[in-house]
Amino acid sequence: MKSMEIFTAARAEALFTSELPTGSEPTSADIRRAIQCAVRTYGGVRGCASQMAYGFGESPETAANRMRWARSVVIANYPSRRHGPAPGGR
Repeated sequence: MKSMEIFTAARAEALFTSELPTGSEPTSADIRRAIQCAVRTYGGVRGCASQMAYGFGESPETAANRMRWARSVVIANYPSRRHGPAPGGR
């Protein structure tokens, strides 16, 4: 896995565990704050991954939708060469 993909996955896991509601359209500042808060709350990226895994175990249907939302938000706000520029230039 390339470093940008690792960052995308880590950010999506943190956003997944955040307080932001699924389906919301947060600003870039809201996303950064939510990711930072989640990482602090769960003791790092590994803690966010553990919390996310718990979410999938408890409610796989809801968790899958939340992860799709989290990944799309991260990709739109942290563009990489692989994903191209953010649509709408957020």
